[in-house]
Amino acid sequence: MLINQLKNKLRFENILLQTISSFGKLCMEDISVLRLDQLHHQISGNKWFKLQYYFEDFFNSGKRHFATFGGAYSNHIAATATACQLMGIRSIGFIRGERPKIFSPTMELAQQSGMELIFLPRQQYKDKHALISGFPDYYWVPEGGYGKLGVKGAADIWNFVPDMDRYDYVVLPVGSGTTVAGILKASEPHQKILGISVMKNNFSLEAEIEQLVDDPPKMQQLRLLHDYHFGGYAKKNNELLAFMDEVWNSSQLPLDFVYTGKAFYALMDLIDKGELSSSSKILFLHTGGLQGNMSLPDGTLSY
Repeated sequence: MLINQLKNKLRFENILLQTISSFGKLCMEDISVLRLDQLHHQISGNKWFKLQYYFEDFFNSGKRHFATFGGAYSNHIAATATACQLMGIRSIGFIRGERPKIFSPTMELAQQSGMELIFLPRQQYKDKHALISGFPDYYWVPEGGYGKLGVKGAADIWNFVPDMDRYDYVVLPVGSGTTVAGILKASEPHQKILGISVMKNNFSLEAEIEQLVDDPPKMQQLRLLHDYHFGGYAKKNNELLAFMDEVWNSSQLPLDFVYTGKAFYALMDLIDKGELSSSSKILFLHTGGLQGNMSLPDGTLSY
């Protein structure tokens, strides 16, 4: 089966834990980073996990075209395009916003991977029901892999965490909410899940996650933080970029400025403020997305 051929190209053995014991003036006793980014150079991090059951469903559907949604810097679009190319599937990406004169590196990557890109004005993009009904022969995946199949796949991430029940906290960046919903559903009752929203004022996120989790008591384990977006989705400043460089120089941990950089900054800030104890057992999920750094000018980062 084609999906097994793709799995053979993914480096599951590279998903390891990296221990972080210090950063700057901070000393931490037990912080582990799950290096999901090392799974594949493009289908990295949480992307494969969110897509895997959609691909299984696609092959059972009898449809021939795999379509999804995303923005100009979407890791989901990049990963979908690459995965479809490796399996010989025709992929179509419906992209939010007018067609630009110059493509972002993400759009260039998707196009080079054979994805047909259809750019839509933002108002038209919002009416996804009309778009989906207009292409009944396509197999549709929601933006960011949002949905029950995406959550089911994200929950599988726990399978790569040795002694998963030893952790007090799990910290990860949040976009669509799919990954944090899967992690939350599969977590142990004593664990607290800290989701760092990378979007500005995305206060509908909790309701969207609750819809996916469908387990009100579980939601008590979740805390969403909205103060670390650095201006909004894919926004950045010199402070964030300098922080990412400092993390790399001290721990050889590469971060991206859209997702993991903001989430790791939040984690260090919470420890520095005493909101998280440095003695807590903390698991940080590196959700990949390093391709997003390709949009930065050469020399911006030291990695």
